[in-house]
Amino acid sequence: MLPLLFLIFLLYPQTLITITLASRCTITTPLKTYQKCISLPTQGATLAWTYHATNATLDLAFTGSFISPSGWVGCGINPTSPTMTGTRALVAFSDPSSGSLIVLPFILDPSVKLQSTPFVSRRLDIPLLTSSVSSRSGIRDGDIVQIFFAIKLSPNKTRINFVWNRGLYVQGYSPTIHNTAASDLASHATIDIVSTASETSPPISSNLRWIHGTLNCASWGIILPIGVAMARYLRPFTSLFGPTWFYVHATVQIIGFLAGTAGFAIGIIMGNASVGVTYGLHRSLGITTFVIGGLQFAALLFRPKTTNKYRKYWKSYHHFVGYSCIVLGVVNVFQGFDVMGLSGSYWKLSYCLVLSTFIGACIALEVNAWVVFCRRAEEEKVRRESSGEVNQNGKGRVGY
Repeated sequence: MLPLLFLIFLLYPQTLITITLASRCTITTPLKTYQKCISLPTQGATLAWTYHATNATLDLAFTGSFISPSGWVGCGINPTSPTMTGTRALVAFSDPSSGSLIVLPFILDPSVKLQSTPFVSRRLDIPLLTSSVSSRSGIRDGDIVQIFFAIKLSPNKTRINFVWNRGLYVQGYSPTIHNTAASDLASHATIDIVSTASETSPPISSNLRWIHGTLNCASWGIILPIGVAMARYLRPFTSLFGPTWFYVHATVQIIGFLAGTAGFAIGIIMGNASVGVTYGLHRSLGITTFVIGGLQFAALLFRPKTTNKYRKYWKSYHHFVGYSCIVLGVVNVFQGFDVMGLSGSYWKLSYCLVLSTFIGACIALEVNAWVVFCRRAEEEKVRRESSGEVNQNGKGRVGY
């Protein structure tokens, strides 16, 4: 029976885990005593509540902890799904003017992930009745904070999508993006306020994320571009080494594509397991790159012979699709650094150094190839002119 359950879990990583026990939570708070509570699965957070069925009002008390004196702690309700995007949130942090603890409302629209503009507080479009915040000893690393609020639910609605998180910094009155560790990405749950059962997706292993990133960076971002360069700059030496350049090129590309396929498969598994956590651009670029890579791999199986009249069309397709795959793959590698929170890390700097070295080498080889091409063209021109003069002189002597 246990092996069967294990197999089901592997095949369906998005299977929800139902939590009905709450050993760490408490219904008693400094503000009031609540009817029910649960321990949330990440960040040591808890949630207590009282549901008034007569008027469909829900009183909640969320308990979290700060991870820095300049940080923030937030929680909220998503009306449609257990995701960050779309959540109507209350975020607690230190007031830059007075230093006191405040809580402000925010609507987490898709622009929040991009952080292209400051995150501005605005009135919620759900019936928020009251809100307040308290802390035991101020705002320090590890200090406990409690956010109290009351909302009015739709009649007969007993399930809520609850989302919570915390971050390191607040710029003015604008909370910055939170960390992207496995526990941070799994901070959401669907809770039944009557039975106290909650449904959460299992957090993705950090090791799995690193394997996914390493495989894709190495394959799409390094190995496949090197394979393309080898074909371009080794092919002119066919007269010396024969078709060796082709076998080397094909071998490198197959290895790169297989590694990229493994990284892509892990990414799909992680996406299915992380219900509510979606990186739209990174996912779209990844799928597009993999599809184009698959088409390129298929083209290798249907390569026409050199004497075939369609060979020139196949070569144009092969070059266009191949370069498109390389460009999209490299762009998505940089997107992956942003998704993993490594946009300013030494890992990204190291990749940039490797990529710039590769590009510099390609530029040098390209210049050398053009110099050799122009030199050979000039020598061929001189040879033709010399041959023409000999022919003319020969004809002249015959005329005599």
